[in-house]
Amino acid sequence: MKIDIDRFGLKNVQVDPVTLFTFPKGLAGFESSKRFKLFHEEGGGTVFWLQSVDDTNVAFPIVSPDAIDIAYEIELSDEDGELLGIQDASDVVIAVIVYRDGAEKGPNGKIAANTRSPVILNLKTRTGMQKILQEVHPSLLYRAR
Repeated sequence: MKIDIDRFGLKNVQVDPVTLFTFPKGLAGFESSKRFKLFHEEGGGTVFWLQSVDDTNVAFPIVSPDAIDIAYEIELSDEDGELLGIQDASDVVIAVIVYRDGAEKGPNGKIAANTRSPVILNLKTRTGMQKILQEVHPSLLYRAR
């Protein structure tokens, strides 16, 4: 399968369907986008792009909460576990969507994270979901630099 990702000026990007993540319920506000591919800058980096292949105009930058010094635990319901096909907790990773916040949106804008609606990915079943949390009590980690 090939897709065009206009946001990044990429044409005919080869996507192996086996590498896609399926979000049975989509993401909040984007319920019709069910299939996503994870991309990142060549050479690594901490920001990944969760790119919809159903609507290539839909993409979200995501990071591990650890990358932005946030640690929190999420309790999943039995229904969530079933949806994700969780057999082993080590197969599951949590990511948060990041965005530029404030009046200054350019490269000098502040980066914020949506900690109320993390993305949960089962790396083994390649299934994902967005968990809408009613309450969030993150632990902020402060590192001396």
